[in-house]
Amino acid sequence: MGNVEEEQTAFEIGVVVPRRVLEKGDECCGCVEVLVDEFRKVGLVVDRVLGIQEEFIKLAAPVETLGRAAAELQLTKRTHIGMDLPFEWDQAEAFVRQPDGSLFSWCERFHCYRHIIYGVVSRSVNKSDSTLTLKFDCKEFQWESGESLLQMLELRGFVKQVFPLHDETKRKQLLRSWAFNCWDFTRQPIDEIYAYFGTKIATYFAFLGMFTRWILFPAVFGVTLQFVDLGSMQLLVLPAFFISITIWAVLFFQFWKRKNSALLARWQISGPVAGGPGYKFSGLEWSSIQSPVEFMKKWGSEKTKDKEVFQREEWVGRLLRFRNDAFIILSIICLQLPFELAYAHLYEVIGSDLMKFGLTVVYLFAIQYFNRIGGKISVSLIKCENNESREYGADSLIYKVFGLYFMQSYIGIFYHALLHRNFLTLRRVLIQRLIVSEVLENLMENSIPFLKYSYKKYSAIRKKRKREKGSPAGKTQFISRVEKEYLKPSYSASVGEELEDGLFDDFLELALQFGMIMMFACAFPPAFAFAALNNIAEIRTDALKLLVVFKRPTPRAAATIGAWLNIFQEPAWVRANRLKNATQAQDMCSKQLLRTISGNEKLFVRVGKIE
Repeated sequence: MGNVEEEQTAFEIGVVVPRRVLEKGDECCGCVEVLVDEFRKVGLVVDRVLGIQEEFIKLAAPVETLGRAAAELQLTKRTHIGMDLPFEWDQAEAFVRQPDGSLFSWCERFHCYRHIIYGVVSRSVNKSDSTLTLKFDCKEFQWESGESLLQMLELRGFVKQVFPLHDETKRKQLLRSWAFNCWDFTRQPIDEIYAYFGTKIATYFAFLGMFTRWILFPAVFGVTLQFVDLGSMQLLVLPAFFISITIWAVLFFQFWKRKNSALLARWQISGPVAGGPGYKFSGLEWSSIQSPVEFMKKWGSEKTKDKEVFQREEWVGRLLRFRNDAFIILSIICLQLPFELAYAHLYEVIGSDLMKFGLTVVYLFAIQYFNRIGGKISVSLIKCENNESREYGADSLIYKVFGLYFMQSYIGIFYHALLHRNFLTLRRVLIQRLIVSEVLENLMENSIPFLKYSYKKYSAIRKKRKREKGSPAGKTQFISRVEKEYLKPSYSASVGEELEDGLFDDFLELALQFGMIMMFACAFPPAFAFAALNNIAEIRTDALKLLVVFKRPTPRAAATIGAWLNIFQEPAWVRANRLKNATQAQDMCSKQLLRTISGNEKLFVRVGKIE
């Protein structure tokens, strides 16, 4: 369409196929040649790259090709009059563009790509009733009429992977303005992040940036309370600190909901702000990744279900979720709780610091293994549930796995705080969890994927050198960056990539940190300062991780942070915070009052022993 400005076309999808062993002359109807020709017929820009072990097909789509695919999908977009209407390529000027000036967001482009490379290719075969035989080296593949070419090659193991590619121009811009921009501590180019990674990742970084900015106030308050001698005003300032952080938490979540709504309006996303399965278009979920053949069948066949059948399935789903939740809760109580209490008790009674360190090392290795097993079991249980969508399944996984990590993170601290009331040990444990654990987690989550990538790269080069023993000596290098991206690990969760991406671990770390600083702030007021410093570093390390260490993540169109918001602001959670903070504030105020009245440190120690 001539009225629509042409956008810069970049390669955004990579298809991995085996590298040819035989010469080109030995193939008369090769799989790769047919696949490339079909991609070009549907309007895609194709570039073939030979790697050390595999061959890569890079795909790009002009805006016209994407527009026609969006029209076939009847993708709903915002118009200039404020209404959401199905997209039509002939009326493209009537639709509002994205904040970066492009016609389609990354999530919309990704679904258009999938529709093109799966659905459009399959329709090109319908013109012929005969079966076409495709050859590759000594193998033959039968391409039947009406069958999706790419899906057929995936099922037969010829196409190894289809994954999003990094756009080098935009990636380098984000590295300069985001990952390496250390002067702006909490400011981030959220619109650019949304345009490059999609809604869910941009929402996470918007939440992390806002949380880090808001936490600066209690951080300054806590440091002042800890290191400044306020004299007789100390007894009044500590309860004021407790009340202020409670009000701070309530205000923060209310302002976050407003900011989230503003972001959705700016990104032209029509979806509920409350936690839900994610917004939909044409009655189908954007979060579900399925082939367009199944997509069109599901869309075209609108079967009306009987009311009784619907109610029966709904109740069966609820019973399955209740059964799985009960199983997880009983497992936590019967298995994990005794283990955590045993560790906390041994840590309290052991006198040697060296033995405490050894016990902590053994505990950390054991608990990581137990949590990984619990996460795998949770994923298996969720597969048996009758969830309405992938996002509902992901939310169910969040609740189950968070229970495991909640027990691991807090039961030892509650043990020291409630049973022994040893504030020195409690502060030592808090410092260990806030500083040592979070620093180690940041190092592990960035170093382990990089080591995996380095090992894959080394193995590929080593195999190449073994095959070419007679070649001249020299350093074997990758021909293109696309092979490096293929060897990088995927951005997936530690419990499995079936239901959640890597944001699961990032949100889990943030939720555990928030609970720790809220429940034990009065015992250790500088905890907010440690959390603020960690979050400032977390913004840059997570940005570097997404831009350098991992493959470009598959976009997900969740409109909010989902179940994590419920975990952050659960009424029972807030009630427990208030009770815990009030108990600790009263205990500390009583001891400080005794110290002020007596003026003698020995008397304070004696009173502590009597208690």
